[in-house]
Amino acid sequence: MQYTISQLNEMNQEAFTEALATIFEDSPWIPKNAWEKRPFADISALHQSMVEVVQTASKEQQLNLICAHPDLGTKAKMAEASVKEQAGVGLDRLTPEEFQRFQVLNQAYKDKFGFPFIIAVKNHTKDSILAAFVERTSNTKDAEMAQALKEIACIAKFRLEAIVLPE
Repeated sequence: MQYTISQLNEMNQEAFTEALATIFEDSPWIPKNAWEKRPFADISALHQSMVEVVQTASKEQQLNLICAHPDLGTKAKMAEASVKEQAGVGLDRLTPEEFQRFQVLNQAYKDKFGFPFIIAVKNHTKDSILAAFVERTSNTKDAEMAQALKEIACIAKFRLEAIVLPE
């Protein structure tokens, strides 16, 4: 369903949370907390408010948010938005060799950092995602956690743009 900023601003907390529950993967606590900062002037203000909720969350909440995201190229059950995003760059049509490469990289990344590799796939191709896997594996855990949260904010912006209509 799509909404205008005015409609979102007029919603009670429960309706607002439900309307925006899919913006951040399995983390309705984010729109629930952002609701308190209404009214939002525009989509950017709404997005920034939600990002601030994430930024001020505990490390445990941030890690739970990161871990709510699926592995790239997986065949596991995932949120509809993730399915569409991954399909948009062909991750649903990997060759057996590509699938195996993604599985190996996903596991190596999780073994090192303890959470899944996150990237805003809409900004990438299969090849640039694979290159980012390799490049980012050399980062520290803190640097990767910060990068994952940055990527999640980017993903959330794309998702908001898909459901928030212009006034």
